[in-house]
Amino acid sequence: MFFIFGMSSKEKRLDFNQTIVCPCCGSYGGLKAFMTYNYFSLFFIPLFKWDKKYYLKSTCCGSVYTISKNIGESMEMGRINKIDESDLKVVHSNYRGIKKCNNCNYPIESGFEYCPKCGTKL
Repeated sequence: MFFIFGMSSKEKRLDFNQTIVCPCCGSYGGLKAFMTYNYFSLFFIPLFKWDKKYYLKSTCCGSVYTISKNIGESMEMGRINKIDESDLKVVHSNYRGIKKCNNCNYPIESGFEYCPKCGTKL
């Protein structure tokens, strides 16, 4: 008797789209949601998942944001159809034109000493 089993990772596109002004580049674009996870399979049938992480990707500049697990699970179930900018944390940004506040990730043009959104000294 033999068993075919394995562990792997996968990315799943969630049914979520939102149009926003991008926090990184300031352009009008959209957010698309993704979930990544690891899974164990037996005879090519996934049995259980772990290490779920939820991400949003902007369509304008390609920046990637992470969101909390609670929000991601609600989004996966279809209970959330809009997300607030304060829930986004930048993971990767392709946009290089404007630096961001270390406290709130608000895009800041050069010449500012304080963040115009939260007031933190830069």
